[in-house]
Amino acid sequence: MKTTLTWFGYILLPVVVLGGMMIFFRDVTKRNREYPIQMGVSPAYRSQTVNESFPNGLTTQLPVAGTIARGFKPFHYDATPEEAKRAGAELTNPFNDSAENLERGKYIFTKSCAVCHGPTGAGDGPVIPKFPNPPSFKTETSRALADGELFHVITRGRNNMPAAEANVSTEDRWKLVLYIRTLQAQE
Repeated sequence: MKTTLTWFGYILLPVVVLGGMMIFFRDVTKRNREYPIQMGVSPAYRSQTVNESFPNGLTTQLPVAGTIARGFKPFHYDATPEEAKRAGAELTNPFNDSAENLERGKYIFTKSCAVCHGPTGAGDGPVIPKFPNPPSFKTETSRALADGELFHVITRGRNNMPAAEANVSTEDRWKLVLYIRTLQAQE
């Protein structure tokens, strides 16, 4: 029994002494030991730099084909007159002409469209001396446009009118169509 305790003391005493030295004499300004070191210090690549890990050599990878960003609603019509007619036949306005929707449409019209089209939609905005007159919303041609076709014109643009797809949300473009219809009905 005494021999077992002696051997146990010979083994346990150095472990206790070395452990105590590591705890009490540790430099707190330095990091502790890390195992394995590769996980703690991994190579970080900047997003626009070359990266040999990928076959195309780019750090920032392109999205998978067919990927649609969250919240984005694709618009599957080109910027051609034929596609505008097709949009007029296929698309319908999902919003009704409530006071709230018309108020939002008026706000968008005032901020984005009245500069060229004028406050009443007659094509007499304040930038007209410098640019050609846009068509009036009061003409029979404009009144004959279906809601989907008008939405297409707002989204993709036409002639000198730029596309508003990037600046005006889909919901606001439909509310803008509602407000344009109220402007057309005023005359």
